[in-house]
Amino acid sequence: MDHPIASYLLLAFISVLLASSVLGQDRITGRSFATRSEVIAQHGMAATSQPLATQAALDVLKSGGNAIDAAICANALLGLVEPTGNGMGGDLFAIVWDAKTKRLYGYNGSGRSPMSLSMEHFEKAGLKKVPSHGPLSVSVPGCVDGWFALHEKFGSKPMAELLAPTIRYAEEGVPISELIAYYWDKSVPKLSAYPGFANQFTTNGHAPRKGELWRNPGIAATLRQLSEGGRDAFYKGPVAQVIGEYIQANGGFLSAEDMASHKGEWVEPVSTNYRGVDLWELPPNGQGIAALQILNILEAYDLRSMGFGSADYIHHFVEAKKLAFEDRARFYADPSMVEVPVDELISKPYAAKRRKHLNPKRAGKQVPAGNPALGSGDTIYLCTADEEGNMVSLIQSNYRGMGSGMTPPGLGFILQDRGELFDLTPGRPNSYAPGKRPFHTIIPAFATKDGKPWIAFGVMGGATQPQAHAQILINMLDFDMGLQEAGDAPRILHSESSQPTGERMTDGGELSLESGIEYEAIRELVERKHKIVWKVGPYGGYQAILRDPVSGVYYGASESRKDGQAAGW
Repeated sequence: MDHPIASYLLLAFISVLLASSVLGQDRITGRSFATRSEVIAQHGMAATSQPLATQAALDVLKSGGNAIDAAICANALLGLVEPTGNGMGGDLFAIVWDAKTKRLYGYNGSGRSPMSLSMEHFEKAGLKKVPSHGPLSVSVPGCVDGWFALHEKFGSKPMAELLAPTIRYAEEGVPISELIAYYWDKSVPKLSAYPGFANQFTTNGHAPRKGELWRNPGIAATLRQLSEGGRDAFYKGPVAQVIGEYIQANGGFLSAEDMASHKGEWVEPVSTNYRGVDLWELPPNGQGIAALQILNILEAYDLRSMGFGSADYIHHFVEAKKLAFEDRARFYADPSMVEVPVDELISKPYAAKRRKHLNPKRAGKQVPAGNPALGSGDTIYLCTADEEGNMVSLIQSNYRGMGSGMTPPGLGFILQDRGELFDLTPGRPNSYAPGKRPFHTIIPAFATKDGKPWIAFGVMGGATQPQAHAQILINMLDFDMGLQEAGDAPRILHSESSQPTGERMTDGGELSLESGIEYEAIRELVERKHKIVWKVGPYGGYQAILRDPVSGVYYGASESRKDGQAAGW
């Protein structure tokens, strides 16, 4: 290129590119991935996966309600504006920090399988696994019972006041946000085959589009029944009767009697200490203790010196995850039906034994489950905090996005398909049985420092959740990230198609790395025999609230992978 003007233009173009590159890397956080500052407020905070739910929760806090009131209000509204992840037809788990007693309380609101459905029915039908959709996948929905249990123990405002915003939006119409519209549209072709779905969850046969007003008179009518008749209106009244008659008329087994016998339970959260911070999870039938097992195994390694995004760090994380998830497949189940050795699974000596199976130079194709001594588990996540210091970490889901597709007439919600997670191989901890709670994937998390509340957080997304719980703390404690950037950082996701049904991993599984991981690290991981696959979308959705232990100021975070918002006042 001899022409002087052309040469000048080329040099100018290169200079612009170089300047853009430098400026693009010169983020105030010092990170190469996109992030933003946290939301900071003094009196209260809410972080949910949909801005209107966050604002409804803030309205509750500003009008004198507490964090528990705000969480219930937000969850009810999410069932309307984000039915792609939750609703009254699903289950609920929560961890609550109570400022008055200065302790954590755990709630397991998972429902049980129908009493009249036996393993023999699946065997006669020739089924090797529970269908992912339809009536056989439906278990009792525990969400509403969870609302009332939380409200009875900690709530301050009348339940009718907490449900009122959802009723109003359902009757007036509410605009659907972008990501929710996208997933709703993907669900319609499959779920329209099930009776009641198209009539109650489409507009002229299609999903509501971004910005389109959505009305749901059925959910408004159901919530009015709860406002007037309380919990029993759902589990022992007309709602239960409609559900039972509808399911049995369509080839299922869930009955009004199954609904009437449901009761969630208060449970003691369990924890491990990692780098001076206690991470709290709920015990099985959920999968929360897998996060504790991963951290226990990784505690012995100097992750900080490895560096975030390095092949060394990613390799050690994935291999620790494999060890924890083999135990998850082998031992996690309903503790009211089988003995689950939780204390040993999350102990430091047990982690030391498991750590011996981690090869720092090569990916494991098949790793053993442990041998703990036996003594004599798509989604929405939200968190709230109030002026008194109460904090709530709450997660709720229908499973597989919108659930089973089974949509009882006039009720305005879809029933969950959690029953799919039962194992149909006899004799295993999570094997199907009548009246049993299935293995559960949804898990809330809470972190404390020196016995004081620090972070309420969670990450949506099936088997992503315990992996991401561990990564959030590692990002903050080993890699010095703030609350927001710890969630925005590229995620590591390892998966095995066979789990959690109890089958062993035999091929090493698949490793998905979110954009932002350097090519050199990926190349080295391939050399260590990791199978790298490219996926878009399964990396979860993060919300978090951190409380400064000295000032009491709250920090809120909500990531860009979802439509969510953190806001305070």
